Amino acid sequence: QVQLVESGGGLVQAGASLRLSCVLSGRPFSSYALGWFRQAPGKDREFVAAISWSGSSTRYADSVKGRFTISRDNAKNTVYLQMNSLKPEDTAVYYCAATIYIDYLHIIGQYDYWGQGTQVTVSS
Repeated sequence: QVQLVESGGGLVQAGASLRLSCVLSGRPFSSYALGWFRQAPGKDREFVAAISWSGSSTRYADSVKGRFTISRDNAKNTVYLQMNSLKPEDTAVYYCAATIYIDYLHIIGQYDYWGQGTQVTVSS
């Protein structure tokens, strides 16, 4: 069974940076495309970024493009989300997710496995 564990969240001021990490265990890491999603209080979970199994292809939500970078280290079974120039509207619980699919990685329904989430709070 695939397990995903996120870390790296916290409380920061606007303009600061954070790096989230997510470790996958239980199955071969390189078999999965990975995504980051977030959910703010009272809102639906939304797509943030995704990366293909090889790392050669990435996709971002318009709201984070140019500020966030997704990457993966297949040797460490870890996917990262580098978040720069954080804004108060980035405040949410951030989830990583894994899928065997290769397309439509911005769609929540494509993902089979989810982590428990890590809180990111950005103060103004």
